[in-house]
Amino acid sequence: MLGRSARNGAMAAPKFTPIAPLTEKWYESPDYVPDAWEADRPGEIEGRQPEGPLLGYQGPDQGYALLLARRIEPDLVLADNERADDAVAGCLGIALRRASMFGRAPVIHDLRIAFTIWGFLDPAPPTDLVAERRRRFEGAADPHHYNVVRELADTVPEATLRSTPQQVLGAYPASWRTLLGLDVTVPA
Repeated sequence: MLGRSARNGAMAAPKFTPIAPLTEKWYESPDYVPDAWEADRPGEIEGRQPEGPLLGYQGPDQGYALLLARRIEPDLVLADNERADDAVAGCLGIALRRASMFGRAPVIHDLRIAFTIWGFLDPAPPTDLVAERRRRFEGAADPHHYNVVRELADTVPEATLRSTPQQVLGAYPASWRTLLGLDVTVPA
């Protein structure tokens, strides 16, 4: 059953409110309304973010990928002289690039694809893949080696990143070079 104030169109207010709800104004428009804001400062970027070497890939909520990577970290299969921090740092850039291509925040599949194509989730990865990743991932977690992470992210072809997790699992390990963009064929 509705109270008397609700039937009359007024909202009920507790007795301890500092302002009587119907006697005083709660909001007034300002006397001056400023013009609409425009991106006219020197540092503003018009259109899409610039693309190119070492510029990275922008996307929303990219820090969430760190949490997802730490959840996968116990499942990583590392060879001798490989560090989990290097694997996470290198694959993180790949996962973030994939997420930004779809214009969304990272999800677990972005990380799984990145770790899968480099064989970090495989208990018995191909030996030539392990040798390649050992060489490319060395020092990736060092903040002074940003170019290592950028190169790893830039190496993976867009076709691989646009693939579904099932497509990547179907192609790995037989086509790992193609998945990583290392299958370079020289025309005759």
